[in-house]
Amino acid sequence: MKTKKLASVPTIKRLPLYLQIVENAHKEGKEFISGTIIAEELELEPIQVRKDLAITGIVGRPRIGFPVAQLITCIHEFLLWDKEHSAIVVGAGSLGSALMGYDELKKRGMRIQAAFDSDPAKIGRTINGVPVFAMNDIAQEASRLGSELAILTVPPDVAQTVAEQLTSAGIYAIWNFTNTKLKLDEDIVVQREDLSSGYAMLSVRMKLRLNQT
Repeated sequence: MKTKKLASVPTIKRLPLYLQIVENAHKEGKEFISGTIIAEELELEPIQVRKDLAITGIVGRPRIGFPVAQLITCIHEFLLWDKEHSAIVVGAGSLGSALMGYDELKKRGMRIQAAFDSDPAKIGRTINGVPVFAMNDIAQEASRLGSELAILTVPPDVAQTVAEQLTSAGIYAIWNFTNTKLKLDEDIVVQREDLSSGYAMLSVRMKLRLNQT
């Protein structure tokens, strides 16, 4: 295999879409899949698919395509989904609880081992199989569990304070679902998810469709 290279953000975001298609092909018993088939499923150009997949190190066969089982392995390895990642959820509200029960994360190696909240009614409970602790227990429990990743779903006004508390506890990666732009040391990995951006795109596309009818 070729040496892995850095990938662009759009490429990384497309890889899970490719993986889903390839995994479906694997379930159907197919041994090979072409870049053209993947491209047609996602309404992309075949050359784009081949360029994206090349970043994982896999090499396809002319007129045959990519070996399905190997392609699944290569995408998993590139995304580090073949490794187990210990995670915690901070903010056990509706969104945090939903993420705790999201099986897709479990399939991709994420192990949510604990949640934290300031609500006394939630502390001591188990939500979707995940025990909920008090916010004051973050340092102790994160260290005990060896957590590396925190999913942040707290109110925006406390996001920065909580994020600093997390990094002090040894967390080096934060999946930020708040609308607060966190200001942390450069060595802390932060991925911000803005659900309103996706909704904005959906709304505009709906508007365009209505204007065409």
